[in-house]
Amino acid sequence: MEPNNSFKSGKDSQGDFWYVDNYILLKDYYDRTISRIAARCVRSGNIALEEYPFYGYVLDVLEEISETGDYIIEHPDLHPYVEKKIAGGVAALQKNLNEFKTELKNNASPEMIKQDKDELSKMKEALGAVDKSVDPTVGAGMSMDEVINKLMQENGPSQPQPQPRPAQPRQPVSQPPQPAQPQLDKSPFNNG
Repeated sequence: MEPNNSFKSGKDSQGDFWYVDNYILLKDYYDRTISRIAARCVRSGNIALEEYPFYGYVLDVLEEISETGDYIIEHPDLHPYVEKKIAGGVAALQKNLNEFKTELKNNASPEMIKQDKDELSKMKEALGAVDKSVDPTVGAGMSMDEVINKLMQENGPSQPQPQPRPAQPRQPVSQPPQPAQPQLDKSPFNNG
């Protein structure tokens, strides 16, 4: 019995047709995986798909689909094979690929998305220059003494603050206070 070579075509010695077949398998696998995870989420108390503990795997599959689809789009020699294997041909592949990329971009963590080498400078340009000298969070993480010293340095020299005296223990009162006695007015104008 011959080994299963369903991913390779005899027409292409490099095996590039494998990418088209793999894309189709990955897309089917992704659809089945989402259905299965959705069912598990319902059984787990109707949690959101994004809260599923292994949701990162779904994003990994999306990333692989995107990379495989990009490879196919970049190689026009594969397009006739795509026309035979995928309903709607290259246009359908491109449409689905864009949907997968959008899904990946909307749900992937920043570390997962491939970084543009100029992304940092683009972000700085978009956000504008940030002056860190007036950043109110610069002192975050300092001890209280460091914060006080920093504030005193920023506000210039000030009068030395007296140190609080240690609290003295109260002396016990030996006699309860006497109620106040009404005093009679002894002025000459008083007739009483």
